[in-house]
Formats: sequence, C-alpha cells, structure tokens
Amino acid sequence: MRRAPDPLVTSSFEASATDPRDRLDKLVVRLLEKSGTAASRAAVQRWIEHGRVLVDGKPGRASMAVAAGARIDVTPEPPEPTRAEPDASIPLAVVYEDAHLVVIDKPAGLVVHPAKGHASGTLVNALLGRGGFERAGADPLDPEGHLRPGIVHRLDKDTSGLLVVAKDAETREALKARFAKHDIEREYVAVVVGEAKEATFETLHGRHPTDRLRFTTHVQEGKRAVTRVHVLERLGLSTLVACHLETGRTHQIRVHLAERGKTPILGDALYGKTPRDPELRTLAESLGRQALHARVLGFEHPATGSRLHFESPIPADMARVIEALRLRA
Repeated sequence: MRRAPDPLVTSSFEASATDPRDRLDKLVVRLLEKSGTAASRAAVQRWIEHGRVLVDGKPGRASMAVAAGARIDVTPEPPEPTRAEPDASIPLAVVYEDAHLVVIDKPAGLVVHPAKGHASGTLVNALLGRGGFERAGADPLDPEGHLRPGIVHRLDKDTSGLLVVAKDAETREALKARFAKHDIEREYVAVVVGEAKEATFETLHGRHPTDRLRFTTHVQEGKRAVTRVHVLERLGLSTLVACHLETGRTHQIRVHLAERGKTPILGDALYGKTPRDPELRTLAESLGRQALHARVLGFEHPATGSRLHFESPIPADMARVIEALRLRA
C-alpha cells in the first residue's frame, strides 16, 4: 500500500527522460508514486504554490516544463485542516464506538460529507459536533479530504444503513486497505421492480459518457465491479433481494440491478423508471427514495484485531412498502 509523504522530510529526485515533464505538478505526482509514496495532484499544486517544490534550487510553477536531469526537491506540507463546521444538532444513531472508530446507522436523506450543494447538515458535520474526531485528519491522497475527515466509504444520500468512520489517521488508512482488498463484509437489501434472479454481476464500471450524474457498465474502460444478488422473497411485480458487494464503486448496486438485472430499485429516480403499475407507482412515490438499505457491515478491527459484525433492521419506510407488496402479492 502506498503511504503519504512525510511533511517533515524533503525528498530529492532527478527528472528522467521517460518521466512526464510537460508539467511540474504531473512530474511530482509521478516521482512520488515511483518512490512508494503518493499525493493527489491538488495537494502537489498547493505545495508548489507555497514554494515547497524546487527545480534546480528555485521555486517552480505547476505548469512549467522540466528538463531531463533537473533536480526536484519536494517538501510536503500537512494536509489542510477540515473546513467542515461542527453541528451537534444533527441526530445520529451510533451503533458502536471506541477510541478508534464509530459505526453509524445512517438514515435516508442524510448526506455523508460536505460537497457541492451540501455545504452543511451532513454526517461529517454531525460527527465533528459530537467530538472525538480531532485526530481524524484529512486524507492527504484525497483532493477533498479536508471536507471528509475519517470517511473511508460512503452511502448515497437516499440509501440508509451502516457506515464506519475512522477517528484517527492510522485507523483510516487501515480501513482503506481492508476496503481495497475487499476484506469488508457488506450486505444490502433492496426492493426491485420486476422478477429478479440469482446472479453475480461482474462488469467494468465508469462514469456515463453523456450524463455526469450517472455511472454505467457500458464502458470500454473502467474499474472492476462485482455484485452478488440473492433473492429473498417474491413480492408479485417486485422482488426483495440481498446484494453482497465484492467491490464498492459509486452507485454500483443501483447500476447493476438496473442495467444488468433489468430490475431497477423501486423509487430510484436516477436509474429506474416510473412503474407502470399504479400501486407500485404509488408506493414508490410514498417512499420518496430508492428502496436500498445497508443491512450488514463486518470487518476486523484495525487496532484490536477482533472481528466486528453489525446488522441494521430494515427501516420503517421500506418495511411499510414491503408489507404492502406482500398483501397484494
């Protein structure tokens, strides 16, 4: 696993003819990668702007070309402190907490971290408001890390369920490594429109070429995405399914169920369509979100080595929809 550069140590490199030398910022990112460390391009640009990257002893510019053989001295700086404001007024359902991490049962409608259009009122704001996250720190490899301290995975705004957040940098990096190795137990339950089948979907996954809000499996290049789907209950025109994640791409379950299973999640306005059946349509409207819930989360505790396992019951809004479907099935 690559580590973040030490902000107290200056590293010296020589630009070779095979390195990307058209821009200094790109070159520094590449030199750090080759040395076994890593930093985002945004972080490197900040270091350059602050005079912490020298080319042959002189401060460089991010856009400057660099000659082969030039000496590059890089002195990283600590990541930006979080800009998210504490907000103790946001209620949180804490399932587990210790000195290293916290597990939250996130309600639908709560955004995980500040982003465009959601500067406040997020899970991160709530966590900062209750204290104990002073050591979480910003991920130096994440260009937006100053807005999401301790966050190692996310749930969509309108997806409910279990989420783990780190309270210190060591735990954050250890959890990131477990997610990268797919050593995290995650099960979601969903109500889908149509007759779902037992399946394992293994596809490429990338951003949609024309709709930047969506992701798709119909790409020539992308990241590997694997979802295993198990049928829990037939509900007439719908199906209750369990989805086990082997990878964790953005919108992965929603994309796989809609594009590969041809059974979009009930209430998913982005990847589904308005149901033709009037009762299904009414249920989707009453739910007001995609019927998707992160029910199971399990992992080895980074500090103690003990195995943790958590389960969250299906929330009341989804339970009402499921019961209504049972009555009409």
